[in-house]
Amino acid sequence: MPPNSPFVPDFSNNDGLVAAIAQDAATGEVLMVAWMNAEAYEETVRTGRAVYYSRSRGRLWRKGEESGHVQVVRAIHVDCDDDAILLKVEQVGAACHEGYRSCFFRQVTPTGLQIVAERLVDPSKVYRGESPVPPD
Repeated sequence: MPPNSPFVPDFSNNDGLVAAIAQDAATGEVLMVAWMNAEAYEETVRTGRAVYYSRSRGRLWRKGEESGHVQVVRAIHVDCDDDAILLKVEQVGAACHEGYRSCFFRQVTPTGLQIVAERLVDPSKVYRGESPVPPD
């Protein structure tokens, strides 16, 4: 597909990256926000599994490659400016590297951030006892 077709986001800005939002296909819950480059997008479309580009790792990040907590893609939407992607996914396990279903497990309150969700898994056990690198 040629760049900027109705089916391909515009990867020509922002160092070739576009924002990618993962949303639970059944509930609408926003699970996480990450980045995609053209290669991650193509692999996601081809395989039906969410693949992102990790700026901190400097490489593709196949969701669940360490944890097994994959995202099965049910639909892909591109915004009107072709610079953001919405993935509607079936989340297997925790989406967040801190062990929560969603990365948005904290709420801003007058007294500060409050955790408003239950941790599903212990990250130290999921990531082979190593501290996971946030996927940014």
